[in-house]
Amino acid sequence: MKRYKHNSESHVTFSELMLPSHSNFGGKIHGGYILNLMDQIAFACASKHSGHYCVTASIGSVDFLNPIEIGELVTMKASINYVGRSSMVVGIRVDSENIQTGEVKHCNSSFFTMVAKSKDGSVSKDVPGLIMKTNTDVRRFLESTIRNEQRKSYHTTFDKETFDHAKHLDKLDGQNVEIQL
Repeated sequence: MKRYKHNSESHVTFSELMLPSHSNFGGKIHGGYILNLMDQIAFACASKHSGHYCVTASIGSVDFLNPIEIGELVTMKASINYVGRSSMVVGIRVDSENIQTGEVKHCNSSFFTMVAKSKDGSVSKDVPGLIMKTNTDVRRFLESTIRNEQRKSYHTTFDKETFDHAKHLDKLDGQNVEIQL
């Protein structure tokens, strides 16, 4: 019998104070450090939902909306937005808070596709289905399916074996490029 879980059963939230050791040369928190934390919370959320070891299969776009300053408290929230047979899409939101003023900034959001694996990592494992209780649950699930379809379409359109640049020259009009084929 297939098991189902609501995404609230897998929610993960954590906060961390940003230290000078996390900063880049510009004095802001290094984006790579934030991505590392996002990967960790995606793993925790997916593992909690699936009950298995999970690996990162892909990361959706990550737009750094606001810089994170040294001394701010970063809070990440992760939840399961979509499940397939062995894959899950984990939605992650990153906020930072100036703990002196209380100002909270949305810094970025992203979607990590995680795959449940056996302990040795050799076999994909089935994951529980998703119980959707709210309009938001359904919207997030459908948005994930649309992103997946768009990704597949992109890979089909720009397949390296069949790609013909002449079919796409109109997309290059007005771009800062010169074609010398």
